[in-house]
Order: sequence, then C-alpha cells, then structure tokens
Amino acid sequence: MGCNVNGKITGVGSAVPDRVLTNQDLEKMVDTTDEWIQARTGIRERRICETHESVSDLAVAAGQKALDMAGLVPEDIELLMLGTVTPDHRLPSTACIVQKKLGLVNAAALDIVAACAGFLHGMSIANSFIKTGQYKKIMVIGAEKLSSCTDFTDRNTCVLFGDGAGAAIIEASEGDRGILSTFLKSDGRLAELLWIPHGGSVAPPHSFENGDGKFFIQMSGTEVFRHAVRQMGDASLQVLKQAGLKSDDVDMMVPHQANIRIMESAAKRIGIPVERVFMNIAKYGNTSAASVPIALDDAVRSGRIKEGDVLLMAAFGGGLTWASAAVKW
Repeated sequence: MGCNVNGKITGVGSAVPDRVLTNQDLEKMVDTTDEWIQARTGIRERRICETHESVSDLAVAAGQKALDMAGLVPEDIELLMLGTVTPDHRLPSTACIVQKKLGLVNAAALDIVAACAGFLHGMSIANSFIKTGQYKKIMVIGAEKLSSCTDFTDRNTCVLFGDGAGAAIIEASEGDRGILSTFLKSDGRLAELLWIPHGGSVAPPHSFENGDGKFFIQMSGTEVFRHAVRQMGDASLQVLKQAGLKSDDVDMMVPHQANIRIMESAAKRIGIPVERVFMNIAKYGNTSAASVPIALDDAVRSGRIKEGDVLLMAAFGGGLTWASAAVKW
C-alpha cells in the first residue's frame, strides 16, 4: 500500500424506528405548539423506538445496509466502532452486541462516547488506522435511543430528540477519493452544559428513586447554541485548511442535525450558502451520534451527493466535543 493511502467511504446505510412522534403529538404532552417548535428548531417530527427496540437493533439494520452498498460480507470487517451515549448496557460495549448480531467474527469492536460528534470521531480514528496499515476495512456506526434518556415533561428538551442509526464502511484506497482530513476537539470544562448527571459511577442508579429527573438529558440551550455555532464553524474552516480547500470548493455540507438555526448560522460563519447544506432535521430531529450518518445516507440515496463531490461534515455535542471531516466522494 502506497504512502498516499487513505480511507474511502464505500457504503452507507441508516435505520430509524417506525413510530413517528409529531409536533402535534407533543402539543398534547407539554405546553408547546407546532409553530413554536418549527420556528426555533426546524423539526416537524421525530422517530421514537418502541420499548422492545434497542440501539443495537438500529445499528445492525444500518450496518447491514452499508455492507450491502459496499458489496462486502460481515467477515470482511476488521474493526467496528460505534458512537453512542445510549448503550444497550453499561457492560459490555454495544459494539460487541452489534458484532454478535451482524456476525462480524473477524473484527475488533469498541464504543466511542463523544455524543453528537461520535460518528465523526469514529471516521477520524478509522482513517488513522487505515493510514498506518493496521486495518483495511472498517465499519463506523452512530446510533442512539435518545428517547430512553429524554424527559417528556421538559418542553425545552423533549421536542428536540429522536432515535436512529447510521453507518459507513471505510476502506483503504490509494486514489484521490476518500477522507481528505479530519479535526477533533473537546472542552471538558463545559461538560455540565449538556449532560446526564445521574446513572454513572458517581451517582449510580441504586442510590436514587426512579423518579429522579437527573437521569435525563439536561441542557443549557442558549449556551450550547452559542458554542455550537462557533465551534462547528471553526472546526469546518480548520479541516478545510488542512485539506487545502476553501469554502467555495465544498459541494455539500452535511452537518449534525441539531437545530436549523445552528446549521444556518454555522454555514454562514463558514461561507457556505444554505442551499449547499443538507438538512433532514424536519423528519428526524436531533439523533446525536446518528445524525451525521443518517443525513449522509439520505443525501447519497436521494442523489444530492455525486461522485467527485467535496463534502464537509461537522458536529458538536456533549462533552463538550466537536469534530469535522473533509471528504471527496
């Protein structure tokens, strides 16, 4: 393998639950309106798992579609990385459960906990592994069941989140297509702007009554918005600079689907017109680590992304964490 080897995305896939939760449904649950939600978030509906549906179920469905597009069989995969903050269990990793269900018998498997930036963290790690020659065929998945940690009595957060999974196959390539550059950053000093206080080893579940609201996502919305716009914008400019590209070179931006105003503001900061920003937040809401790969799969299968296009991906989430990637499709 030559020195210019890099990771190329050869297959994508996504999966969402069948159950749709609309803004009109939420009007009956909390003090909100469809108009208020759409104006502030761009969301019309989101998908919510039934009780029996798990994160690993969604991840397996998305992963299988990505394998099919890439023309691979499960035995080909050498490494599986799963970005999630809603694992099936605290132990083992959900990646190991997905490995079993998909039959990835030759793969190492690990979870990545980087919230909404989890999938792009996985892409960056995958590209690094491929460049070293350690692995040649890697599956990266972002999957979440955010309904499992959403307080449906909190109108500020319950309108935002949905469930789903997206996957990509990344293979070693010597051509000019593939992952051109990636950028990762975090700031743990701001962790409490977006977090789930209870449920870990600091405050384990058996220490509290089940009704404790601190088992749910808590977010300082205004502060998160401000940091998201700045950091997604700066990360995007940084990754383009690393790749020797300018904003004008980007054919399609595929951002984390957090909030329509965040996406529009970040694109403006980067200098990318909104018509070159792929958005599907209206259908799915914010699906955290699943957001970017679901959007990527939608964009590819709907013909919005074509061979040779330059893509810019960016995400921002709890941690705080943020990430970006420049890709030539």
